Amino acid sequence: MDVAPILDLVGEPVGAALAGLTAGMIFGVSAEQSRFCLRAAAVEVARRQWGGRLAVWLLTFSTALLWTQLMDVTGVIDLETSRWLASPGTVTGAVVGGLVFGVGMILARGCPGRLLTLGATGNLRAILSGLVFAVVAQMSLYGVLSPLREAISGAWTTGGPNPHVLWELGLPASSGIAIALVFAVAALVIAFRNRVSLTTLFFGCGVGFAVAAGWFLTFTLYQASFDPVPVGSLTFSGPSADTLMFVLSSDRALDFDVGLIPGVAIAAFLSAWVSGRLEWQGWDGAGAMRRYLTGAALMGFGAMTAGGCTIGAGVTGGSTFAFTAWLALTAIWAGGMIADRLIDQRPAAASPAVPT
Repeated sequence: MDVAPILDLVGEPVGAALAGLTAGMIFGVSAEQSRFCLRAAAVEVARRQWGGRLAVWLLTFSTALLWTQLMDVTGVIDLETSRWLASPGTVTGAVVGGLVFGVGMILARGCPGRLLTLGATGNLRAILSGLVFAVVAQMSLYGVLSPLREAISGAWTTGGPNPHVLWELGLPASSGIAIALVFAVAALVIAFRNRVSLTTLFFGCGVGFAVAAGWFLTFTLYQASFDPVPVGSLTFSGPSADTLMFVLSSDRALDFDVGLIPGVAIAAFLSAWVSGRLEWQGWDGAGAMRRYLTGAALMGFGAMTAGGCTIGAGVTGGSTFAFTAWLALTAIWAGGMIADRLIDQRPAAASPAVPT
């Protein structure tokens, strides 16, 4: 795909932002329609329910895995140029950050991607929680929390490039496609047992496809641009902080990440509007407010320490089979399930009844 004429016309920064906007809009409408949420899936597993939200998450993950691995195996993209495989990974960051993020996800009743989607539909709780997440993420990257993050992340690293799980196990590259199909079959079995609608499954696939689209678009820009363009895909930790700084500062340039967040918000808003789901929602008391904002802060620090959020490390990073991405994803699941067990499953737990 030759995008050079487009980049010559609009410029590389605008072209990158448009790519982010495109991937974000695919994610936004798909996430809003499917109610994609890893927190809800983790809660189902923790409570041994194996319900529809788990089916949607598995289908999203398998779709991202399948398309990303297909493009990599066939040479459409080269995942070795991505930061997940080209740069050293942090083992302690993935474990500690993932656990912290998982706890925060339960407290905030949604991951950053879900909060952004809900915020676009009129959920004021999600909007404020998302802002807290972005501020703490920025503090963890460059601010007062940066030394703590660096100490945790630097305690144990992979040294060289992040190990590729399949290569370390001695498996051929094509085995990634087979693994994706296994996840897909599991998702469809669970979906069938829970009578999940075909529409929900379609849009669940759409969330995963958005991740694959992000890989394709950034790699295409990487090949065509004069200035270096990072090869990556969807994540909400860095882009949330970057978008916040873009709004607050005049020296922040347009790029893929800055286009991503508005794309998700616009598409989720339009999807909810067409479906009649736009509704203003506020707080359910001071206790709920403390819970949400604490969770958002934990997610902000955890995501930056782990190298990404449920989408960034979990689905985008996981689709590359980078070792620390899978480690972070496992830690996020574990942290979420433990937090649900200790906090929300207590007999006297005061968990706010908030739709997610």
